[in-house]
Amino acid sequence: MNIQQKVAVVTGASQGIGASLVKAFRDSNYRVVANSRSIKPSSDPDVIAVPGDISERAVAQRIVSEAMSRFGRIDTLVNNAGIFLAKPFTDYTQEEYARTLAVNLDGFFHITQLAIPEMEKQGSGHIVNITTSLIDHAIDGVPSVLASLTKGGLNAATKSLAIEYAKRGIRVNAVAPGVIKTPMHAPETHAALASLHPVGRMGDISDIVDAILYLDSAGFVTGEILHVDGGQSAGH
Repeated sequence: MNIQQKVAVVTGASQGIGASLVKAFRDSNYRVVANSRSIKPSSDPDVIAVPGDISERAVAQRIVSEAMSRFGRIDTLVNNAGIFLAKPFTDYTQEEYARTLAVNLDGFFHITQLAIPEMEKQGSGHIVNITTSLIDHAIDGVPSVLASLTKGGLNAATKSLAIEYAKRGIRVNAVAPGVIKTPMHAPETHAALASLHPVGRMGDISDIVDAILYLDSAGFVTGEILHVDGGQSAGH
């Protein structure tokens, strides 16, 4: 086993940004551990698919265990799994509230807490949290309190972890996207969603993947919230 080959863990990896990240990391010669509730087994021996709900600690433990037993290290963790539910604040159900917090916060907590000790052993590592530009720039007509509540917490945690682990060789950053053209958004909504961005278009999945790969290569960058949002966070 070549334990010097870098290893990335990607949550929410079955479609959209996560699936594209798996391919991008493989194209960069990383081995990958990919997780989602619906992920299918991989035919690539350098990709381990671990199905399961990332909000459950046992699933996070299985991801880290598979990474270490099969590949011997974890270099990058991308906390991509997340729930975004846009509806009026008073219409959220208790179940929606609990589920959003479970995936967006518990999911981050469990896998990150388990991955960091493995990164510490090798004296290096990188964590990227996927958040949202709406934290900094709420939009009339896009009610998003639960996203802001949970993803805003991740932005704050990004900075706190970056400082806590800076002298231990572990960097922590976040990417805050605007509205990205993923299967989540029906084609008939694209024109309206494009108009929410000053640049006049939705983001492409490749815009987010490129930002994550940049952060992964940027050894002097930590504690950064990188907005990839077509100018949304700057204003209108």
